[in-house]
Amino acid sequence: MLTQILPEILFMNTKLKLDIVSDISCPWCIIGYKALQQALSKLEPEITADISWQPFELNPDMPAEGQDIVEHITEKYGISIEQTEQNRAMIVQRGAALDYQFSRKQDSRIYNTFDAHRLLHWAKQFGKQTQLKLAFFDLYFKENGDPSNHQQLLTVVESVGLDTQVAREILESSQYQQEVRERQSYYQSQGISSVPAVIINDQHLISGGQPAEVFEQALREIAEQR
Repeated sequence: MLTQILPEILFMNTKLKLDIVSDISCPWCIIGYKALQQALSKLEPEITADISWQPFELNPDMPAEGQDIVEHITEKYGISIEQTEQNRAMIVQRGAALDYQFSRKQDSRIYNTFDAHRLLHWAKQFGKQTQLKLAFFDLYFKENGDPSNHQQLLTVVESVGLDTQVAREILESSQYQQEVRERQSYYQSQGISSVPAVIINDQHLISGGQPAEVFEQALREIAEQR
């Protein structure tokens, strides 16, 4: 009888530390998070997660005006327009399967996301980081917004109940620039060169927008080890 009960005791109220290294202009990052969310819903209440979002810029040198997304991807990855469209269709399909609807606009652009990462760093102290991150994903992927535009960022900040005046002061200053760059450098020094990257308890890495089943199995195994 004890051997049957023991695994449940070990699983009871296990809390895992999850650091998600990502960028808000990365479609696989929201796909990966939605799959992770699905996995966690199956694991609760035995296994829960303390999630922190860590910064990663896919295009740190992107100019203010941004770049056409198709032009950017074909140049960066050396693939054809047809391959880009196929990849786009796959992303839309994966998103829909996880109840996330990507915009189908063809004139999307890619932008610099550094200021958005500064606001995410600030939001963590208020317990609003995940809410703000998801709202930034929606701004970019659902509304075809510009996450480098300060007014658009402030509109999102207001929508999640954060202080827009403080956020404006951050955007108009250099506040949190050093902290964000240090976090980016740290994860790069740990070998993170693509996103999403989910780091569990500072020891285990799950890379890419994996299916929910992969996250569920990995989190169960890590919880058992503890």
